[in-house]
Amino acid sequence: MPSRSADRTDTAAWHAAGPEVELWLDHDPAAREVPGFALGRRTLAGPARAEVTDLHRAGVRCLRLTEPVRLCADATAASARALMLLREATGQGLAVLWQAVCTDGCAAQRRFHHLYPPEQLTGAPQDVLTDWRATYFPCKCVFRRGPGFVEVRDRRFGTLELFTIDEPGHLAQLDALAEGVEPGLLPDAVHRDFTEAGLVAEQAGRTWFLPMRVRRWPFPSLTV
Repeated sequence: MPSRSADRTDTAAWHAAGPEVELWLDHDPAAREVPGFALGRRTLAGPARAEVTDLHRAGVRCLRLTEPVRLCADATAASARALMLLREATGQGLAVLWQAVCTDGCAAQRRFHHLYPPEQLTGAPQDVLTDWRATYFPCKCVFRRGPGFVEVRDRRFGTLELFTIDEPGHLAQLDALAEGVEPGLLPDAVHRDFTEAGLVAEQAGRTWFLPMRVRRWPFPSLTV
């Protein structure tokens, strides 16, 4: 289970740590070489969901994170925000080219294995990356909203785990958790329950929600 990060990032630094990306209109390597398909580099400083929604509407289907992304509890704000962007891009069906770094063994725990797999994973055994790639599929850890509840469907660890979130205090925190909440601002009961369920990460003095919002079912719902 993740522990509360001792290193905090002030609000200004957190918002300034938006990841830099390269953008293309197609994920195919040959197509990315076609004139006009490359859209250049951009820093995505806004909320991850809004940024990815805008990119998709603009025709972007592939992005590359220009800096390696650290997965561990001591990750910087830049890495934490890059992972949130990955969560949203994966949920939107975008291809993501990126390099991961892990030196504390967290990658082997499959916490991030619902995200689009990295091209390289530095600091971890090769079989961890092989497992990530071999077991990845869309909608591996997602949530969807119903009237007065949120359902999380999680297959990161092999079997399907279902969580129904219906407590008003927990539901009230989900939008904030999507972009990262300072632990001191998160009610203890919410922090405890989501941590015990493995649904949050703790990085750069923020707690953030791991499941991605389901945009559309790629398989029949019983399969996901």
